[in-house]
Amino acid sequence: MDAQACKSISLALIAAGLLSACGGGGGGDAAGPAQPTLGELPARKASAASPVAATCTGGNTTGTLYRGAEVEPFAAVAPNNANRLLAAWQQDRFSDGGALAIVSAVSDDGGATWQRTLQPMSRCGGAATSSAGDFARSSDPWVDFAPDGTAHLLGLSFSGAALTAGSSSAMLASRSIDGGRTWSAPATLQSDAAGLFNDKGALTADATDARFVYAVWDRVDSAGRGPAMLARSVTGGASWEAARVFYTPSSAGTSQTIGNRIVVLAGGAERGTLVNVFAQIDTVGSASTVRMGGLRSTDQGQTWGAPVFISDARAVGTRDPATGHAVRDGSGLPTVAAGPDGSLWVAWQDARFSNGARDAIALSKSTDGGRTWSAPVAINRVASTAAFTPALHVRADGVVGVLHYDLRNDTAGAAQLLSDAWLLTSRDGVNWTETHVAGPFDLAAAPDASGYFLGDYQGLTSSGAAFVPVLVLSQADAANRNDVYAPRIDVAVTAQASHQARAAAAGSAISAAFRAAQQSATAAALDRRLPGWSARVQATEAARRTP
Repeated sequence: MDAQACKSISLALIAAGLLSACGGGGGGDAAGPAQPTLGELPARKASAASPVAATCTGGNTTGTLYRGAEVEPFAAVAPNNANRLLAAWQQDRFSDGGALAIVSAVSDDGGATWQRTLQPMSRCGGAATSSAGDFARSSDPWVDFAPDGTAHLLGLSFSGAALTAGSSSAMLASRSIDGGRTWSAPATLQSDAAGLFNDKGALTADATDARFVYAVWDRVDSAGRGPAMLARSVTGGASWEAARVFYTPSSAGTSQTIGNRIVVLAGGAERGTLVNVFAQIDTVGSASTVRMGGLRSTDQGQTWGAPVFISDARAVGTRDPATGHAVRDGSGLPTVAAGPDGSLWVAWQDARFSNGARDAIALSKSTDGGRTWSAPVAINRVASTAAFTPALHVRADGVVGVLHYDLRNDTAGAAQLLSDAWLLTSRDGVNWTETHVAGPFDLAAAPDASGYFLGDYQGLTSSGAAFVPVLVLSQADAANRNDVYAPRIDVAVTAQASHQARAAAAGSAISAAFRAAQQSATAAALDRRLPGWSARVQATEAARRTP
């Protein structure tokens, strides 16, 4: 079957509520992989019709509301039950930030069926007046399981605006002692009014001790500064210590963190060590640079060492090649996972491998608890097309999985933006096997939130020997643009890998055009999350440089 026929049938199946998989074949990288052939995946859909009342608006009606659209899922598997999966996502997305609610979902059969819960972290999620969740919108859902099976959920709740008069935001956490079926009332970890905004949270249950749960995020001010915040529970989420700054980025100019996430090393000599991986954006004058970094703690987060910087991040962002329309992807955000042997893996978008022509999926590894890191390599199979929004997970047997999207099958011109989801797997980080997950689907049908939007991140976990991507696919239905799926991917990782990781050309210079594209992408990524943010940073820099 030729590529165009596969695309047409796949789109029809998705419109009908079925997933299709066009499984990748062999072939060398020089000629590119073999064209996909049609192969149907089970219709393992985690989302359903929106549980939000059709009349609910949350009290802030700016922007365009995409009712029925789910975005930005995250997922985890219970350590004491490989068939129990937990996910959460934004429900009914707005074009100008956040969604009407957060929905969590639990499956006890490995993702075949799901029980969904509307979380009272916003008014349309069911929060009562004056309760912790009494906000117009929710965003950035994150879930994890403790080793005793307790489920934890973190979300951002906010007024629908940021750093403007009357705006407010809060980080809220909830727990479930029955595996994700019922939840405690949300607890407020941090709440701020107009002068500060809490953003991009992540939650980690300590895999070595169920008493400890860690929530991290960035808390930005109107001048463009954003230290990393930490709230810690020592009671398994029943109560929380006061939130505090645990890292203040510094440079010659204006700095902030974003994408903070703690992983706990559960194997090897560093067992119990915490590593917080983050992106640091430093602006000096008119130029911004992005670096991936890590912080270590050996005392359950009470104290932290100096940052270790993994690599510069040189993303240029993804656009529709035919129209130039932006894709809101994971630019500037790291994804991280720890292996059973104590190894650490970090992935992100980076254009250094094409001298700025397009983003690839970059990967770096640490074998000494985050003290040192390998030089980044590109791991996506097709180098000639943009690859974006990686999600990283290490299976219990040490196999590394990286989920991502790309545009290799986009031959539809301006009418559609055909995209696919792929799973890369490897035992050594050098030799990789590629498996087709879903698509092609029309990314241009997704909600437009300063770019076609599936989420700043996606979910990836494993159930036994199977990887389980929990990801968003878009479809040609204005009343239901996105859905969340959870297919099971059984991959035999053998020595006959489909491709090898590739390094950037030695000594290759960053061209002026590459540097300009990176600057533009960094500013756009900041403004997508906080409208007008790059202008705030530039104003701070102008004031700093004024004698």
